[in-house]
Amino acid sequence: MSERVEFATGQGPAEAEIDAPADPAFLLVLTHGSNGGLDAPDLLAVRDAALDLGGAVTRVLQPFRRAGRRAPGPAARQDAAWLEVVAELRARFPAGPLIQGGRSNGARVACRTARDAGAAGVLALAFPLHPPGRPERSRADELRGAGVEVLVVNGDRDPFGVPDSADAADVVVLPGERHELKRDPAAVGAAAVPWLRRWAATRSG
Repeated sequence: MSERVEFATGQGPAEAEIDAPADPAFLLVLTHGSNGGLDAPDLLAVRDAALDLGGAVTRVLQPFRRAGRRAPGPAARQDAAWLEVVAELRARFPAGPLIQGGRSNGARVACRTARDAGAAGVLALAFPLHPPGRPERSRADELRGAGVEVLVVNGDRDPFGVPDSADAADVVVLPGERHELKRDPAAVGAAAVPWLRRWAATRSG
């Protein structure tokens, strides 16, 4: 089953692309970066990997991007809208673990809201550890504060930095990749498979 759905939030409408089998083993909710969309190569690669494992996958276009803006605005408002969408999706897919994630800014949202969303884990693609050239402005506290297992997949040439293994449950660093993670999207999906397989096994077990 594949469908496009619109959700009302306090920050304006959001959209979602839902791909799901009849009886999904888990729900994976993904979102884009601050200037991105739902068809980013890494998001599509992870979607395909999760579908192969029997998961339901929803890619969410957040309200600020739906409105054509490039900046997400205040984190609190962005997080509130995200939690509204995730609650709607969880009502549609109540069985199995909830995993949430995204790329870049979307990974930050997923980390900040993991506890409130009731997520079992976070998949952080191209997590922007710090602004380019500003390592003193670390965002590692968002990874550490997620309160759930976090898988980070970053490129070794990412100007936003690469999280340390102490900042997340698992950190996979892909050689030759920059922030876009588009050099070899299949490698991004492959990096997520062992981690996602554990959540599929949770349901089946």
